[in-house]
Amino acid sequence: MVQKYQSPVRVYKKPFELVMAAYERRFPTCPLIPMFVDSDVLSEHQSEDGATHCIERRCKLDVDAPRLLKRIAGVDFVYFIQKNCLNRRERTLHIESHNETFSNRVIIHELCCYSVHPENEEWTCFEQSASLDIKSFFGFESTVEKIAMKQYASSIKKGKEIIEYYLRELEEEGVTHIPRWTPSLASPSVISLPTRPELPPGSSSEPLTGTPDGQSAAPTLELLLLDKLDADYIKRYLGDLTPLQESCLIRLRQWLQETHKGKIPKDEHILRFLRARDFNMDKAREILCQSLTWRKQHQVDYLLETWNSPQVLQDYYTGGWHHHDKDGRPLYILRLGQMDTKGLVRALGEESLLRHVLSINEEGLRRCEENTKVFGRPISCWTCLVDLEGLNMRHLWRPGVKALLRIIEVVEANYPETLGRLLILRAPRVFPVLWTLVSPFIDENTRKKFLIYAGNDYQGPGGLVDYIDKEIIPDFLGGECMCEIPEGGLVPKSMYRTPEELENEDIRLWTETIYQSASVFKGAPHELLIEIIDASSVITWDFDVCKGDIVFNIFHSKRAPQPPKKDTLGAHGITSPGGNNVQLIDKSWLLGQDYSMVESPLTCKEGESVQGSHITRWPGFYILQWKFHNMPACAATNLPRVDDVLATLQVSSHKCKVMYYTEVLASEDFRSVISHALSLAEALTFHSWLLNPNTLTGFAVVVFIVLMKPH
Repeated sequence: MVQKYQSPVRVYKKPFELVMAAYERRFPTCPLIPMFVDSDVLSEHQSEDGATHCIERRCKLDVDAPRLLKRIAGVDFVYFIQKNCLNRRERTLHIESHNETFSNRVIIHELCCYSVHPENEEWTCFEQSASLDIKSFFGFESTVEKIAMKQYASSIKKGKEIIEYYLRELEEEGVTHIPRWTPSLASPSVISLPTRPELPPGSSSEPLTGTPDGQSAAPTLELLLLDKLDADYIKRYLGDLTPLQESCLIRLRQWLQETHKGKIPKDEHILRFLRARDFNMDKAREILCQSLTWRKQHQVDYLLETWNSPQVLQDYYTGGWHHHDKDGRPLYILRLGQMDTKGLVRALGEESLLRHVLSINEEGLRRCEENTKVFGRPISCWTCLVDLEGLNMRHLWRPGVKALLRIIEVVEANYPETLGRLLILRAPRVFPVLWTLVSPFIDENTRKKFLIYAGNDYQGPGGLVDYIDKEIIPDFLGGECMCEIPEGGLVPKSMYRTPEELENEDIRLWTETIYQSASVFKGAPHELLIEIIDASSVITWDFDVCKGDIVFNIFHSKRAPQPPKKDTLGAHGITSPGGNNVQLIDKSWLLGQDYSMVESPLTCKEGESVQGSHITRWPGFYILQWKFHNMPACAATNLPRVDDVLATLQVSSHKCKVMYYTEVLASEDFRSVISHALSLAEALTFHSWLLNPNTLTGFAVVVFIVLMKPH
């Protein structure tokens, strides 16, 4: 098993030379860390002009491990090799260390770097990364991993204290400035580092398996260095994180930047998914990628600008935002007992209610950002107050409960860790019935945030006043604050729609996105047919590989394929982006005879976003194909049908998912758009397109989509 750690950038508000002087005082031992018993110099080399100085040490550690484990391993001490390379000209110190003891069973590798702050040359940055690979350790692999990670994380704070300790010691000795290295002073003693008194026998120093240091730097944007996080930024906007939690956040964001070509979510958003999975990187990455795909497919990022609540929601939906709680969290109040859920479902349908709830969640995220700025501390979730007065059996109408469960499912999947506290007030006797129905669909961590009050219990000690200031308690709960939330009531039956009308409205909302989704199976590619009437038309595409690896092909045929065979896998709903699979190329067709390949195959990895175009040379039928990667090369000429691969479809490891959008532009429209795109993107964007006329930049595709839409 391999554990990785990546530190945020730590910043000392001291010049590089002064920090180096403090760093040198830690050797050969350091009294601040008893674990570091001793260190011996193995080799040392310095350039003739004194600009570079490399030193290799063998460090002796007394690891705090169980006595039984030490006896089984047959060692009392652990030895590490550390190599330091100081470059005075470039003002950098690179540190590399690895374990010598048990190197055939455990591999620990660490890289550290001190460097000058890129925006302030009087400050010094420190960052580090490390990996732990346990191959075998007498059956104690899990124990060794926990010990190593615990000691490594604890050394983060200790490393900071050590450098700060020696910086203060230098200041007390009157050393506040050390001149920078210059070529004119080229000599081995170019920088005279102040030395410390000899330490008493038995003194020790810091373990080289974890030499993290750092100090908070200036606040906000200038601290986002080298695409890492700074301690002040973390504390100000994200809250208290352990070193390993910081590492998970940095590594997941780096992975997204490397694999996702689209918009990268904010750190707060990534952190919510990590917290929802207890900082398990693999699990958090999976649900986050699914959510990002869902957001893109349904244009959720633009929901607040595009969603207009129907008048019936404005009049009869008994919920709204109301100030904030005592912790500064936005407060949302829902008078569920006064809401006519049956009337709203009959008048609007499930999709409209779902869109409205999603807009509430998006507004909640926006309010959290605003409150973070206002209160000067991270606020990443909100408080919800649900008043159940008036709740009765009519609220348990089956279609209404079904709509509620679906809403809960979507919110749980895409807005984890956004609910800080749920206050349920005036719960009637029927509430346990409703709770029994919905609680299995609510995450266990979310259920722990529920506080339920029956009758008027919320008015006493430990009630509402513990969480909400008395001045903003709504009037309908016995407070003095006017609450601008609709009082609800029965939705007039004249506003009800027929089942057919509701179904058509739901379908309209389902298909509002310009993207479609498809499943790609091993042996069953997904294919899209595009008929071209005029040669020199342009086929454009934009697709995301949501799961698995695929190969993208474009074929041309003079004759139309047979009607597509389509599976029945996916539902076209906002909760499930769909899973259709269409095959067009008949198994009897021969490549080069019945159809031809017009673009070289493009292999796309999971998480990639691909944009491009093809200028058609002939009229006829073009087939865009997404095929499972690693399929035998000859499979293109003899593709099995859906009926032949039913067993294969059940194997999750043989399933890929793509989300795609395509558009065909006439030749004159294509030239017009290019001309317009030039004025928007300037010559640089178009220049990259000219270098490869069969590949459009992502920007150009976006411009096409925007400009070609009817206004």
